[in-house]
Amino acid sequence: MKPDTHPKYHEIEVTCSCGATFKTGSTLKDDTLHLDVCSQCHPFYTGQQKIVDTAGRVDKFRRKYNV
Repeated sequence: MKPDTHPKYHEIEVTCSCGATFKTGSTLKDDTLHLDVCSQCHPFYTGQQKIVDTAGRVDKFRRKYNV
């Protein structure tokens, strides 16, 4: 194998716009990463997700598959 073909893998700190921070592994050259949304503030994970039902599609799906 050729030497130095793979990028360096190291630990970086991730910061979300909500203020949450955590550490993860990455091949980025920078030691920090800034996110707009993380699992602590994303509506899907916080339970604040709203389903926009256009023309009764959700109800039609539930009736069709008995959900």
